[in-house]
Amino acid sequence: MTAAEVAAAVGGALVGRGDVAVDAIAPLDRATSRDLSFLATAKYAPLFERSAAGVVLLTPGLAALEGPCAARVVVEKPHDALLALIPRFYFAPIRKAGVDPTAVVAPSARLGSLVRVEAYAVIGEGATIGDRAWIGAHVVVGEGVSVGADTRLFPHVTLYSGTSLGDRVIVHSGVRLGSDGFGYVYRDGQHEKIPHVGRCIIGHDVEIGANSAIDRGSIDDTVVGDGTKIDNLVHLAHNVRVGRLCLILAQVGVAGSSRVEDGAILAGQVGVAGHLTVGARARLGAQAGVISDVPAGEEWSGYPARPHRESLRASAALFKLAGLMKRLERLLEREPG
Repeated sequence: MTAAEVAAAVGGALVGRGDVAVDAIAPLDRATSRDLSFLATAKYAPLFERSAAGVVLLTPGLAALEGPCAARVVVEKPHDALLALIPRFYFAPIRKAGVDPTAVVAPSARLGSLVRVEAYAVIGEGATIGDRAWIGAHVVVGEGVSVGADTRLFPHVTLYSGTSLGDRVIVHSGVRLGSDGFGYVYRDGQHEKIPHVGRCIIGHDVEIGANSAIDRGSIDDTVVGDGTKIDNLVHLAHNVRVGRLCLILAQVGVAGSSRVEDGAILAGQVGVAGHLTVGARARLGAQAGVISDVPAGEEWSGYPARPHRESLRASAALFKLAGLMKRLERLLEREPG
């Protein structure tokens, strides 16, 4: 695309040469004259001032910065503009329908139209694969599992029996869905396993990051609602229920029978104890340790998790403690005897 075409596509104002052509996207620090880049915050202005990018998307407040860029496209939201342009430069892999000869598909499994099944995948008895689904290499779809239309399972995904996926779900490599929860009863001098017979139900338009694990329910179901996005290395235990449009970031762990309501955001390494509720649209800061219910719409952080401002005050008081202790020690040293 030329700079003029970029400006027209995003509704931006062109500053500089309109004939500059770009055919890829790159960050400011490694962009070449054939790359499109972007600048959204002043923090990265030094990179812009020495960037070799051919065309740069930037905000009105940064449009006058000095730099060698031959063409600038001024837009209110460079990130949004870039998102709209990415499909013009990069194309998704083409899905070719068909079943690889090395795949094992049970006679009673049902495959929809235009399904792709790659090498060494296994599809168990009674499983159902929706139209245009893409089953990657070495994927295991267990007995009776249901996979919705336009869903993609990347290589080495395992779906245990009792799992159901909605339409347009993306499951990345190494994910395990529907495995037994961690439940035992100590009896007769040993930990006796509690059988898990509930289901693992994933809604429509869900994305699950690499090497995440979502357990099946013990008797109840484990459920992830429509539109929720889950990052890598996340664990949802048995009977957990996650609502619609939630964001769950890397290394989050949610213990058994807890509820995460619609629109909640759990930042990296949040831990939620069992049988709790994180209210709708609540936000939990990174590494928050949740040991009580979180009201809807509130922002909590810290360990134990508490309202964010309260957590900040507690941290500030703790940081002052060392200085207070030194002052106290000096006072004690002055006392006679």
